[in-house]
Amino acid sequence: MQTLRQRQMANAAIFLGPAMLLLFAFFLAPIVVDLFVAFSDMERTIQINEFTTEQFEKIIRPNEEAFLGLELRGTFTRAMMLSAVYVVFTLVIFNVTLALLLALMTTALPERLGSFFRAVWLLPRMSPSVVYALLWLWVIDPTERGLLNQIVVRGLGLEPINMRLDNPMMLVVIANGLIGASLGMIIFTSAIRSIPEHLFHAARADGAGSLAIIRHIVIPALRWPISYITVYQALALLVSFEYIFLIMGPARQTMTLAMLAYTKSLAPQIGGGQYAYGAAISLILIVIGIIVALALWRMTNMKALLNEPRIEVQ
Repeated sequence: MQTLRQRQMANAAIFLGPAMLLLFAFFLAPIVVDLFVAFSDMERTIQINEFTTEQFEKIIRPNEEAFLGLELRGTFTRAMMLSAVYVVFTLVIFNVTLALLLALMTTALPERLGSFFRAVWLLPRMSPSVVYALLWLWVIDPTERGLLNQIVVRGLGLEPINMRLDNPMMLVVIANGLIGASLGMIIFTSAIRSIPEHLFHAARADGAGSLAIIRHIVIPALRWPISYITVYQALALLVSFEYIFLIMGPARQTMTLAMLAYTKSLAPQIGGGQYAYGAAISLILIVIGIIVALALWRMTNMKALLNEPRIEVQ
């Protein structure tokens, strides 16, 4: 007969084994390969002659006046700054704030109308990325054929706007933010609907208005979902470049770290094929992601939120 310990090990192997294999194959193994390539001289020929730190020397150069004697090169520094702007503005304005507003508004509407609105907002996330990017390219067309310029020129009588040239970073933030807000909207909506109904009735009986109910009942109940969305979306934005590439291409004005790693590795028309250099940038991006995750974990106090609830009797 199997002992309790043996049964526990067997159950762990049956239920966790497939998940562990997938985790290793699609998450851990790529990191190991990236680490291996980053410290090599692999180029377009996929041939490794030696292991070296040359790729990191392309990113960091010695400088006696710089911090710790090291200075980041201009291209990498600019990519870091653009990544910070992209992540912070998209996360704060759209992925959290707009998502929360959408959840509050749609839960205040009749159920069918709110569900219809959320379904429509989810359409871009369910549609192919190319279709969403093409729609944006039509909207921001610098000629009068573009939707935005039809409103600006014909409706307001102003000069045509070319967002790709004049406001490229604003464009990618808005384009990514509008589609990114849908995830937070769904999660926040589910959390709001899980709040016991009697709390709202009691608050209204005490004379609380809508803003007071949101402040004292809804927002405290959303601490865990808001923390989760903040951490998850921040990490997702750090490595996202799909819509940036489809809408802007490899433009210098929107060259985030993820875009820089992609263009150096897989875009031969603009100097790609530098696999080791792209892997080095990706490795630095992984380190930045770990630092950001740990910082947000501490800031949002996720450890306390994940603790099991306790009933205290005095």
